[in-house]
Amino acid sequence: MRIAIVGYGKMGRIVEEAALSSSNEVVAVIDPFSDSPNVTGRSLSDLDVEGVDVVIDFSSAEGAYENMLFYAGSSLSAVVGTTGWYDRLEELKNNLAGKNCSIIYSGNFSIGVAIMLRASAYISSLMNRAASYDVAIEEIHHRAKSDCPSGTAKMIASTVLDNMDRKKSIVYGNPEKRIDSSALQVSSLRLGCVNGIHSLIFDSEADTIELKHTARSRIGFAEGALSAAAWIHGRNGFFSFDDFIYDFIGV
Repeated sequence: MRIAIVGYGKMGRIVEEAALSSSNEVVAVIDPFSDSPNVTGRSLSDLDVEGVDVVIDFSSAEGAYENMLFYAGSSLSAVVGTTGWYDRLEELKNNLAGKNCSIIYSGNFSIGVAIMLRASAYISSLMNRAASYDVAIEEIHHRAKSDCPSGTAKMIASTVLDNMDRKKSIVYGNPEKRIDSSALQVSSLRLGCVNGIHSLIFDSEADTIELKHTARSRIGFAEGALSAAAWIHGRNGFFSFDDFIYDFIGV
């Protein structure tokens, strides 16, 4: 595939490395801030769309919405790993309705995390009948992470609410007062260089059950994004990573 990378921060550089090591060609790198000689343009207007099969976008939340409108308008296949724009998701779906677009998005392109989300849905549905168990989510990331809580923690929390009737709302952080029993707490810790740890914890008087995903490096995110790029190329529609994972693991 001929790949354009939009956003040349840590993830963009790792995507480039993974792409080049798997017989892909990086034909453009767009970033308004990086001084790397690998950068070929400062904005999407500098992108030669004729030479691109798929865009992989790990840029900033501020421009994500407009970037996706650009990809759709240019008939570009795109993998969007940027988070922080999901409050405009429905608006974007409405704007893309009927257009010839080919976009897949996710807050986390790790295949391991996607499988954890499937497992979280299943165990939460089991726990829906086990009223003695409470549930909470804990996530830990490096100190430089810009969003808190992580997009992945929000996805796990949404999965729990979809499958446990007794949880009605989400409480982020560590409130100073007592948390209502119908609320799901999501706590966050920022520490050193941690790539990402997400834990779904069920606790009762009898025992504790914990489902955990630990990212050892960012390479899993890059490899998942490249797998999604191969999947999205040639398709028509606006997809989430769940759509790809359904094809990948069959459930």
